[in-house]
Amino acid sequence: MKILKGLEGLCSLPTGTAMTIGNFDGLHIGHQHLISQCQSLAAPTSAPVAVVTFEPHPLTVLNPQHAPRRLSTAALKRRWLEQAGVDFLVELPPSPEILNLSALAFWQLLCNRVRPTDLVEGLKFTFGKNRGGDVTILRQWAENSPIRLHVIQPVSVVLLDLHVVAGSSSFIRWLLTYGRVRDAAIALGRPYTILGQVIRGHQRGRTLGFPTANFDCGDQLIPIDGVYAARGRVGDRLIPAAVSIGTMPTFGQLQRQVEAHFIDFSGDLYGQTLSIEIIDWLRDQHRFDSPQSLIQQMHRDVDLARQLANMDPARAIASL
Repeated sequence: MKILKGLEGLCSLPTGTAMTIGNFDGLHIGHQHLISQCQSLAAPTSAPVAVVTFEPHPLTVLNPQHAPRRLSTAALKRRWLEQAGVDFLVELPPSPEILNLSALAFWQLLCNRVRPTDLVEGLKFTFGKNRGGDVTILRQWAENSPIRLHVIQPVSVVLLDLHVVAGSSSFIRWLLTYGRVRDAAIALGRPYTILGQVIRGHQRGRTLGFPTANFDCGDQLIPIDGVYAARGRVGDRLIPAAVSIGTMPTFGQLQRQVEAHFIDFSGDLYGQTLSIEIIDWLRDQHRFDSPQSLIQQMHRDVDLARQLANMDPARAIASL
């Protein structure tokens, strides 16, 4: 996959692409459906598939206090788009030059300089300054243009409680804030993944017999406090892990942190950037009467995390 930057990168795309434009945070099943539709349209002529996205989210500039926590870092988004078979990724910065483009100016840019053959979008797609354009306007403009517009219906998923909902990044964020990581995996089409650099912590886990890697996850959304079964990717290996998110109430530690105990693994991970797939919620965080009581519970946590994390990823999703 070739990565292009800014309006110059957008205008350097080969003509005749099948294109979709959006934020694509988390690359959930709705996003995946847009890309698969692009691929179906491109297949007869072997045309390239292009994804155009903002990096970072425009609200980080326009209204930082209301910018959503990320479901995927730029690195994760690139990884998943490449795995999905995208040929070109265009990353647009939220610069004044781009944010001040009106919907009409952006459309004229697509028609006159980018010249895609097909444009695939969801029903709620908006574009241009102050979100001045939507699919209703796009339909009108596309009628008299060489660009074929395809508006795709939302993709629905069935959650564990049998509720049927439309998959969206905002809904996945809501699920994660309640620890519903298995439902989030259904909407994402994969376990929720956090990416972070391993930093030095209090090293208390080592004294308890469970050494942990402490993660700095930047502005990525972290699920609600609790203990989770997970898989950590170290090099080419997927290693079962028990992840603690939150404070350390037994020891009076109040700073929120993400700690991962990589099961049956030894090695120095400090400074490395690693990804962790969150598989299942195990229990709440709570204060134990003694370190020994905590250690006993940690043994139970690790045994259950090992069992859940060793499931085949495809089978684990199918069994949710």
